[in-house]
Amino acid sequence: MDNEKFIFCLEGVQDIDEVTITDVVKNLEEIAIDQGIASIHKTCDTIEGLEESLNTLLYDDHNFKDYEIIYLVMPGQENNICLHDYYYSLEEIAELFEGKMKGKIIHFANKKRLDLNEDEAQYFLDITGARAISGYGSSYNKIASYKTIDKAFFTLYQENDDLTEVVEELYQKHYALCKLLDFRLYY
Repeated sequence: MDNEKFIFCLEGVQDIDEVTITDVVKNLEEIAIDQGIASIHKTCDTIEGLEESLNTLLYDDHNFKDYEIIYLVMPGQENNICLHDYYYSLEEIAELFEGKMKGKIIHFANKKRLDLNEDEAQYFLDITGARAISGYGSSYNKIASYKTIDKAFFTLYQENDDLTEVVEELYQKHYALCKLLDFRLYY
């Protein structure tokens, strides 16, 4: 496919020195096999590790333009991520990504809530250059979005560039799950 869109996944873990195959990796492998969507998965346990992984992708990977989805699977609280027991606000993350996410979709798994008002969303998009930011208003922990609805979102986006159509179709096909997890897209 000429218009293939890849996924760059950064997963927050307790200790990057502990090598384990997480459920997120298994699900990305399933997406690659079932839908043919390629991805890179990196783990990080500090904000510096997150920044380093992002910079490696930006400056060393010649296929960066093909990574349209930056997938962040990180614990946290509403509009914050937690790495190494420190919380970082979305404003801090926006500044870390400043100008580096042109045209990208930043998607958060439901390990944390995403609840932005219009000004916060616009600030994030303006600072990062991202096309959109998405995630979930509910961190309902009995259902991991990376095992269910994230796959559907990535597949639908692979087939269609129009984000509003993608979200409409996602809600049509997976209404109960979208409502339960409160899927949100800011663009």
